Amino acid sequence: MSRNAASSVGQASSLSVRRLEAYATFTCPCRCPGDSLQSRIMTTQQKKYDCIVIGGGHNGLVTAAYLAKAGKSVCVLERRHVLGGCATTEELWPGYKVSTAAYVISLFLPEIIRELRLKHYGLKILPRNPSSFTPLLDGRSLLMGPDETRNRQEIAKFSENDAEAYPQYNQLLERVAQVLEPVLAKASPDPLPLPKDRRKIGVGKRLRDAGKLWEMYQALSGLGHDIPDAIELLTGAARPILERWFEAEVLRATLATDAIIGAFAPPSAPGTAYVLLHHVMGEAGGARGVWGYVQGGMGGLADALEKACSDLHVDIRREASVSRIITEQGKARAVLLEDNTLLEATVVASSVDAHLTFERFVDAAELPEDFWSAVGKIDYSSASAKINLALSEPPQFTACQSDGVGPQHHGTMHIGPTMDYLERAYDCAKYGYPSEEPILEITMPTSVDTTIAPKGKHILSMFVQYAPYQLADGKHWDDIKEGFADRCIDLLARYAPNVPSAIEHRQVLSPLDLERTFCLTGGNIMQGAMHFHQLYCFRPVAGWSDHRSPIRGLYLCGAASHPGGGVMGACGKNAAEEILRDYR
Repeated sequence: MSRNAASSVGQASSLSVRRLEAYATFTCPCRCPGDSLQSRIMTTQQKKYDCIVIGGGHNGLVTAAYLAKAGKSVCVLERRHVLGGCATTEELWPGYKVSTAAYVISLFLPEIIRELRLKHYGLKILPRNPSSFTPLLDGRSLLMGPDETRNRQEIAKFSENDAEAYPQYNQLLERVAQVLEPVLAKASPDPLPLPKDRRKIGVGKRLRDAGKLWEMYQALSGLGHDIPDAIELLTGAARPILERWFEAEVLRATLATDAIIGAFAPPSAPGTAYVLLHHVMGEAGGARGVWGYVQGGMGGLADALEKACSDLHVDIRREASVSRIITEQGKARAVLLEDNTLLEATVVASSVDAHLTFERFVDAAELPEDFWSAVGKIDYSSASAKINLALSEPPQFTACQSDGVGPQHHGTMHIGPTMDYLERAYDCAKYGYPSEEPILEITMPTSVDTTIAPKGKHILSMFVQYAPYQLADGKHWDDIKEGFADRCIDLLARYAPNVPSAIEHRQVLSPLDLERTFCLTGGNIMQGAMHFHQLYCFRPVAGWSDHRSPIRGLYLCGAASHPGGGVMGACGKNAAEEILRDYR
């Protein structure tokens, strides 16, 4: 859509409340004064808030809680009937509480848990031990977790050299992660020498940005001889790094799978190495790099945040779809809902992605041409699908059989035995075809959480790569998704033959379903690809990485902003701090 066309479509959003009411008189389809849009707006107009948060995902709720904690009146608008965004729990079938999208947690900032008293409000994270299981068709398997001695024994089955190297590899990643973690917990600086007419930046912000860059410089200097390795981890490809460190294909592939989750890229693509760092970051699971399940499903996080918000007097409205962000003279003024309810606010914080915020909810005429153009270039390419299964019994892997639930079921079960296998899976997708032999990341939270399924039953979650959003040959996901799910289940059955007959229910979420259900443009679970040119001071676009936007009072507080995707809460917390800096 052209800028002029977008401006025409969004004309109402740049008008003042009074002018909007007048505009509505002339745009009501039925032309009936008694049932005009004007009359509906006037009768449903509500009190003015200090801040309206669009989206009740975990970042939106975090932003709302911190703003309310600072004494602001806050309203959260959630389009769906359930809170949490992608980190949600839904009872898809009687007795089964399913983490529909996101499924594990580690990166969530401990300070948020502490400062918002989320444990007091019921948040409980269950560690997974072991945390990783990779079966092979030849009957061997690799089982890994936080126990270093056990890891050494498992890896040594494939390579003594790798068993020696693995602790050193982890130590390198941890040293680099320790430098990066403080960067994630602050709004990004805007250091680029962009034209002055692109954005007017005051002396105070320039000094703060300089301070952040100096802090990063000092932290990087502490890496010493690790700096070249750190740069490669931040910008390079996972495959060459892993092939230098290790010789066993099963270990390489297990680690490489972590590097491509949510990305439309093979492990040989630059930028994939950065995601390796995520798997040694975060302490929400109880220790560094330990990933856990939220008791009761991922929605347990949203439940705790909702209770914190409730005690802080945040107004949370479900089934409240946003139509427009109303602006006047370059400033956010109100939010218009699909049902024509009008809510006024001094600040609007959007936790949905940049496409929806700036290309759907805002009049293009209110945005500078270069900003609007940059938003239109954001890469949302995606190739992820999610399959949720209800099972009558656990998978019985031929490589590691057990009576009932065994250690192999506790963590992530990887189907993707070699690096070449991962690359071939991508080869199909890059031409617009779902992988012939997909990569499966499988979890069974019922292995450690007995509260989410009927006794003796299990929930199996399959995160699938690669399922390209854009399909070739005119195919449509609604027509092929069940067949693709059959392909994934048949693949798992090669490793665990009992699975097909154990399935009692299933839900298939294609990339298109992820877009429609969770408002993820292109089905991208990160609200924008996590490539180097879309991270840190480039997220969402260069010159606007500090959660602010060209419209005064309009902020981004979701994964579209720094530090990006993942159940971190950092985007929401950082945004709240910047809002409070502007509106104490």
